[in-house]
Amino acid sequence: MILAVIGLGNPGKEYEMTRHNIGFLVLEALARECGAQFRKDDKFEGWRCRVNGVELLMPATYMNDSGTAAQKLLRYFQIAPSRVLVVVDDMDLAFGQLRIKAFGGPGGHNGLKSLEKHLGTSHYARLRVGIGRPLVGTQVDYVLGTFSQEEAKLLPEIIGQAVSCIKRLFSEELSKVAIDVNRTTSLKIDKESI
Repeated sequence: MILAVIGLGNPGKEYEMTRHNIGFLVLEALARECGAQFRKDDKFEGWRCRVNGVELLMPATYMNDSGTAAQKLLRYFQIAPSRVLVVVDDMDLAFGQLRIKAFGGPGGHNGLKSLEKHLGTSHYARLRVGIGRPLVGTQVDYVLGTFSQEEAKLLPEIIGQAVSCIKRLFSEELSKVAIDVNRTTSLKIDKESI
């Protein structure tokens, strides 16, 4: 059972609807669905709320320094990294595809690199939300870019699936939920329109 969920993203209006902020979008939807509301908490350098006894955190430190906020939350509540779920965007997965991993390396993701550095381990679970790879342009422009019209139409369904997955993790074992989530197929999307 997880005791904390950390959504990765960047603070600020200009980043709100970018691919890199999918972690924030999922946590905001989860809080709404559970009747909770995020509040800025300077003690943890982010926005925090509690749902079903689980701490939710969106770091306000920008993606590359997400680990500082996570470290403060885990130390304060004495939560082991193995009881944490991180919601993160992933270019190695097709847009809309969800994958759960119990642990692993950062795979080039700066937010995960920061978490690993500050937590001193990579043994925390992650819910990877696929954003696909750019057909043209740089990876930085792509992850900091806004969703295409086609992606935006599918976003509520993807976020809803991610929220359902996290809610199951409030009471079910990660391995059981991972089996169900990891075997599902990705959404059918016309690649030409993305």
